[in-house]
Parts: sequence; C-alpha cells; structure tokens
Amino acid sequence: MMFRRTAAVVALLTLAAAAPASAVQVSAEAPAVRAGAWPGTISGQTADRYPEGVTWDPSRQAFLVGSIATGRVDVVDRHGRSKQLVGAAPGISTFGLHVDVARNRFLVTYADIGSGERSSDATAGKQSGVAIYNLRTGHLEHRVDLNTPALNPAGGKHGANDLAVDGRGNAYVTDPAGDAIYRITPGGKASVLVRDARLASPTIGMNGIVWDPAGYLLAVRYDTGLLLRISPTGAISEVKLPKALVGGDGLALTADRKLVAVTNKLGAPGVEEVTVLRSTDNYRSARVVVAKAWPVGGPTTVALSPHGMYVLSGRLDVLLAGGQSDEFDLHRF
Repeated sequence: MMFRRTAAVVALLTLAAAAPASAVQVSAEAPAVRAGAWPGTISGQTADRYPEGVTWDPSRQAFLVGSIATGRVDVVDRHGRSKQLVGAAPGISTFGLHVDVARNRFLVTYADIGSGERSSDATAGKQSGVAIYNLRTGHLEHRVDLNTPALNPAGGKHGANDLAVDGRGNAYVTDPAGDAIYRITPGGKASVLVRDARLASPTIGMNGIVWDPAGYLLAVRYDTGLLLRISPTGAISEVKLPKALVGGDGLALTADRKLVAVTNKLGAPGVEEVTVLRSTDNYRSARVVVAKAWPVGGPTTVALSPHGMYVLSGRLDVLLAGGQSDEFDLHRF
C-alpha cells in the first residue's frame, strides 16, 4: 500500500515540478546559454533535504526547490548555495513549484507521503494541497486544501503532486494516489476539473503536468508512461507516442512547444532519461526528438531557465536505499 512510513513510499510518489514555457524563453534544441555564465552542474547542500521539485525564479535569478524532509522552500543560486525562502513549511513535504511573475506569486504543492520529519498517522496519505505565496515577500496568501469531503467524497489516500498554471492564473494539480485533476482559481477556490478511471493507479498515477498555450494540459501517468491531453473542460485523450514514458516524472514545455520529460526508475521499471518530444498536430501525437540517458542518479524533474534546462537529482535514490544525504545536483541538459 502507498503512504506507509517506509523509504519505498517515496518511490511511489516521485513527484514533479517544472516551469512553464511562459516563464522563460528556452528552446530544447538551442538553450540560451551565455558562455561561462552558469556552470553545467550546480552541486550543493541543503538542510531541507531531498528536494524533488524545482522551478526558475526570474525575480531572484535563482532556482526554487522544495523538500521531502522538511516541507520548506529554498532558494538556490548558481553556486549551489541554498537559503530558506519559506521558513514555516506549508505541509509535511513539498513537491511541485510554479513561479507566476505576472501575478507576483509562487505556488507549491504539499502532501504527506510518510517520509517527512513531521509525518504522522494523522496526516500520512491525508494531507494534500497547494500553498500560494507572495513572490516578493514570501507571505502566505492562500493555503488550499485539496482533500476535503466535497472534493473527494469517496475518501481514500491523497497527496498533491505537480501543478501547472494557465494564462488566466488557474492552477491545475495532479494527485498520483487519486483519480482526479483539480483546478484552483486565482482567488484560491478549488474544484475537480476531471475525475476519470484512466487517472487512477494501484501504485503511482498522474504525475507531471504542464499547460500548453494552445489551450490544453499535458500530463503523464508515472506507472504506465501514458501521456494525456486534457482540455479546460476536462475532456481526455491519449497522446500517441513511439514509446511509453514509463517512470514519467517531471515535464516542461519549451518556448517552441517541445515537451521535455524526465523519467526514472525510483518507483517503476523506467529508465533514467531525459526525452524531448515534438508534435505537429497539437499533441494528438508526438515524436521523439532526442532521448538522453541521464548521468546523475535519481533525476526527478527539469526547470527551464535563461541559462538552459537544468535537471534536478535530489538524492531520492539514496533515501530509497536507506541512506542519508543533504546533497543535490542541478545538471544542465
């Protein structure tokens, strides 16, 4: 079962977060990297251990990362130095992050998958939501509970995972333990966008999600590698792929609308790889542009920045093996 307080549970909810194409102008084929500006690998240490999600913050010219261990949010600079941005954690663990510069806010998903320092029987598999902060001050503006009787009348285990934001400021949130994708308005009101059996899994279901400016969502199911196209009205269709994205974790959409997918084998028989996909029919189908075996263990997600695409490895593989680490790597694709 999921959400038990074992290291294996982390593998069952290896979560994702990635900056949207609107945040930075980066092409999958030719990232805008100035020679010598930022290193190819950013290695660091953080007391807020096991960061799983990452996004680029243009206001700080730095990355933001979450933490499975403490639930706090840290700022990471080009030298790998980290400092807390959110001192009071919104939840037991934090996962997906999104910076919304236009609305001066950043959003982060939180949940308890049984591996945080403050995990308890009262919250494990029950805590699930999104915290919305003022981007400039870090002040909490909304804390949106996504595990209420109104949203989940059937009960069960839940844990918010990744999120994407559309042009109007609506956020869309995945829950790998459930069968729904949620929508949160800019004012913080939550509802179910879609509930469908195709989203549910006995292990890990829907994971990474992005908003395509063409007017739909793309989301990957971790256990099967199924890529789904979801309309703003909740209509679902499968994207035809040359290969399933098994172990599909973090997604990102570049400015030229290539989809970047990070896969791993932390909780499914996938491969540690970064795959770039391209579509000519609005993601009714897609072809592989490039697939690259990843040299750093345990990759979970990717962030787009003006300095290139950086893939996060937060040492979840060490955690799963029963070890301990406060290290992380951001390695440029």
